[in-house]
Amino acid sequence: MGPRNQTCVSEFFLLGFSEKSEQQLPLFGLFLSMYIVTLFGNLFLMMAIGSDSHLHTPMYFFISNLSLVDLCLVSTTVPKMLVNILTQSKAISYVGCFTQMYFFSVFACMDNFLLAVMAYDRFVAICHPLRYVAIMKPQLCGLLVLISCVLSLLTSLLHSLMTTHLSFCKDHEIPYFFCDLTQLLKLSCSDTFINNILVYFTTGLLGIVPLTGIITSYTQICSSILKVPSAEGKYKAFLTCGSHLCVVSLFYGTVFGVYMTSATHTSWKSIVASVMYAVVTPMLNPFIYSLRNKDIKDALKKFISRSTSSQ
Repeated sequence: MGPRNQTCVSEFFLLGFSEKSEQQLPLFGLFLSMYIVTLFGNLFLMMAIGSDSHLHTPMYFFISNLSLVDLCLVSTTVPKMLVNILTQSKAISYVGCFTQMYFFSVFACMDNFLLAVMAYDRFVAICHPLRYVAIMKPQLCGLLVLISCVLSLLTSLLHSLMTTHLSFCKDHEIPYFFCDLTQLLKLSCSDTFINNILVYFTTGLLGIVPLTGIITSYTQICSSILKVPSAEGKYKAFLTCGSHLCVVSLFYGTVFGVYMTSATHTSWKSIVASVMYAVVTPMLNPFIYSLRNKDIKDALKKFISRSTSSQ
């Protein structure tokens, strides 16, 4: 109870970007535009998949879930940042900061798990095509998404509960534009040894294991593709994995960028990496999937055509 009673902070300050007044309007316009593009890009992708019965397959089921998670991820951070720019305030309440930290962690974890699940789906499709329908049943697909959701909720809840017992009685300034768990641990004047051990353990278990699964899946996929005799067959096989590989590279590249730059205390590089991870990646994902996929492009055209003709 002692450390908890020492917590004398009612709000934190999200430093984020430049404090120069002449740069606030361009920053607001930039991030508002990125948020609108992310919002409509992911919504259109989900509605196009939902409206086309030909896309009611495991691969597109996972893509639509990834779009929903990306939409929730960016909605956790950007609206508050836009409000702060408009009001020329960097403050976020204690409760608001912990709420933001919790939901950001939930959706980031779900992104991680869904990418691993999608890699398994591609592995089954290419390495065991004759058994694909029998293995990737709707029940299994739903169960994999449910497990990803439950693990993300429980892991984030554990971190949040452990962090609420810390004291924050000195510096209240967070260098990011959102409340990040690792940054809150750095601000605490309590002993964060157990918290850090928990972060390292969950990162290793729930981060490295899915990444290892992705690498293993694609190792098997590449091995199978190389055995395909025709060049056209190899191209089609690689095409089914290309979009997912781009998204995986973008996601893990930006995640590693955030933690590598934060570890070396280069604040500006860390802020840029966090923007790539929390805003740019969710914005680009629907375009990566739609621009490289003829079925999704056709479904989008049909959906837009039906929407405009009904007005």
